[in-house]
Order: sequence, then structure tokens, then C-alpha cells
Amino acid sequence: MFFTSFSNPWMIIFILFLIFDNIGYYLRTPGAFLTLILSIPAILIAITFHEFAHAWAADKLGDDTPRMQGRLTLNPLKHIDPIGAILLITAGFGWGKPVEINSNNFNRTITIRKGNALVSIAGPAMNFLLAIIFSVIYGLLIAFGGNFLATTTGDIISTVISYTISINVGLGVFNLIPLPPLDGSKVLAAFLPTKARQWYVNHERLLYIIFIAIWITPVASLIISPAINFINKGLFNLIKLIVKLGV
Repeated sequence: MFFTSFSNPWMIIFILFLIFDNIGYYLRTPGAFLTLILSIPAILIAITFHEFAHAWAADKLGDDTPRMQGRLTLNPLKHIDPIGAILLITAGFGWGKPVEINSNNFNRTITIRKGNALVSIAGPAMNFLLAIIFSVIYGLLIAFGGNFLATTTGDIISTVISYTISINVGLGVFNLIPLPPLDGSKVLAAFLPTKARQWYVNHERLLYIIFIAIWITPVASLIISPAINFINKGLFNLIKLIVKLGV
């Protein structure tokens, strides 16, 4: 996710309000704090692999900037943005440390526009791939877990896997919203006609404001919920198929 640090003092105040308000919710609500703790591994996996995918795609296209900056790794410490991670844990949305790229280094066999789109789509694609992989694992666990699932350890593991699936789906879909600074904006820009793309680039600030307005209202949920529900339904059917084959 190509978020940058917020320098607007009002945005900082808003973010701090969200963090403390949601932390208060977890402290007040029985069982919510446990949910928060169990979601941390899922969040680390989702953000780390998302940002690694951006770095890997850029590297494969000929840009060694992420490699030089140590981003071509699955070490979470290289990819986690503290505020973005806290928000993702407490408020359900957030971001990782942006992967810096130099599109001028891309192989000449691909245009800069298409290269940027491929690097951008790599993050959400990785999240969807992870959701599929963990759905398979979840299905196998249900099919062959037996008495293990009834134990505390089994319950914790299955819960973490479930959170990993849902968080990766949510992060992947959210990032495909075609507004800056999300990955979907660069994907959309690659397919727009020249004049439309020029308008899109010239009005990034306006589009960014629109994104913030969507972000802080229920509109974002209304936009992405149908896609999330559709993907979750498909993954649920995959899990049911694996369980059925394993019985």
C-alpha cells in the first residue's frame, strides 16, 4: 500500500482519536482484547507479504531500489509502519511502510506505466493468494484436525488462520479502490486514455481528498463489502470442498 506519512495536524489528531477510541473499545468489551491479540499475526503476515510483493515485482522488472533499501525480505520489521499497523489492529484499516521504486529502472521491454501497474497490483494479488492458501490450510485443519481442534491450541490456531484469511481479503480489496494513494489508482492510470490519465494525474490532490472522505465515513465499507462478500463466499466454498474431500 503506497501510503505516506500524514503531515496535516488535523489528520494526525483524527488518527490519534481513532487509535484511542478503538483501544478504549477493546478495553471495555469482554473478549475483544483477545480478538485483537489473535489478529496481530494475521496483520503481520498480510502487511509483510503485501509490501514484499511490491518489492519483488519491482526487482523482477529491473528496479533494484527495493533490494538496495533492504525491502526484498519477509522480515516484518522492514515493512511495518508503526501507526499504520496500530490502526489496522485497532480500527480495521491501515498501511505498511511504502516500497520506494524508480520506474526509470524498469526493463525497456515494458512501459513505465505498465510497470507501475504491475508493481501496484502485486500487493493485492499477494493478499488474495495468501487468502486462498490459508483457506486450503483451514479446510485441511477442519478435515483432519479431529480432537486437536477441541483443544485450546487448536482453537487458537484455527482462529488465527481465520483472521489471516479475512484480513488478507479485506486488505487486498481495499487497496484496489482506484483512488490515490491506494494501489488501484496506479492500476487504473495504466488503462486510461491519454487525456483522462493526464486529468487523473493532475487532480491527484482532489482525488486524495475524496479518498480521505471515503475513508473516514461508512462509504468505504459500502464500496468494498460486495467484493469482500463475493470473495469470502468463494473461499468458503473452497473450504467446504476440501472438508468434503477429506471426510
